[in-house]
Amino acid sequence: SEQLFVEMADRMAAEGWRDAGYEFICIDDCWMAPTRDKQGRLQADPKRFPGGIRKLADYVHSKGLKLGIYSDVGNKTCAGFPGSYNHYDLDAQTFASWGVDLLKFDGCNSDSLELLAEGYRRMSLALNKTGRSIVYSCEWPFYLRPVQQPNYTEIKQYCNHWRNFYDVYDSWSSIKSILDWTALHQDSIVKIAGPGGWNDPDMAMIGNFGLSWDQSVTQMAMWAIMAAPLFMSNDLRHISPEAKCLLQNKEVIAINQDPLGKQGYQLAKDKNFQLWERPLSGRAYAVAVLNHQEIGGPQNFTFSLTFLGNGLACNPACSIRQVLPASRDWGVYGWISSLSVEVNPTGTVLLKV
Repeated sequence: SEQLFVEMADRMAAEGWRDAGYEFICIDDCWMAPTRDKQGRLQADPKRFPGGIRKLADYVHSKGLKLGIYSDVGNKTCAGFPGSYNHYDLDAQTFASWGVDLLKFDGCNSDSLELLAEGYRRMSLALNKTGRSIVYSCEWPFYLRPVQQPNYTEIKQYCNHWRNFYDVYDSWSSIKSILDWTALHQDSIVKIAGPGGWNDPDMAMIGNFGLSWDQSVTQMAMWAIMAAPLFMSNDLRHISPEAKCLLQNKEVIAINQDPLGKQGYQLAKDKNFQLWERPLSGRAYAVAVLNHQEIGGPQNFTFSLTFLGNGLACNPACSIRQVLPASRDWGVYGWISSLSVEVNPTGTVLLKV
């Protein structure tokens, strides 16, 4: 409801979220009335959004924030509300006239892959034609993948970020499956990511119920490594101080938002451990050591620093700082040193080299 988004905007402005860099408040499916108005335009559910979307957008903007909205490329949204098929230009104009800053464009109920692709292209052009700067979030490759390999060069031409895999759930098995999928397909998706277009592994579940502390740290660290758009799916009225601290961690956010814009990748797998790295600006690297083991206590993983950055990250020497689970300096290491990292089960240690 309108009231819920107003409350979230107040929290984001007052409790440090906006200052940490979280600037969008996004409305998902189900905001609409069940039918379009007499002019064929989408309209908000009058009971739940009595002031309409324009009024809500004005309020969100008054807090120094931006408003995101949801629609669908097909004739109905995933929840059965009116979709944008055959209304791309009209809907883009409607969203722009309301002051919307982001559109999440889902892929349900499209009759064919040709119509799906055409719809994603047409909505992109329609948004640009409005003259308003609107971030365009697509589900295009996710709906293509069962049938054909997505053309990421084309998708990046039209979209700002895109979902490749199933919806995230508030559970460790969901986070794990997203990481596994990403590692398995990294050869085709990592190289396309960069300023203007990003792979979207879906939302951060931190601050809900399903993840342990170590698993929350893993999601935050790995989303930073993957250059993921950082969207939270939680209730800011009921978030623990620990979860808030993790989500607002300036060092992790700086890695996530690094201006070089390169996505990280898995370097090595050894029994229960995974080693990931992400090239950063200023000849630095973010390095994550993830322990997949789900039982027992903390375990050590030892690796040679010559592994990192094609052998260049620590040549002839490097300073290493731990960012997560807690921040501390580890000092200076030579090129041929080994590093031993202790990691909790389902946890991750995030380093900046």
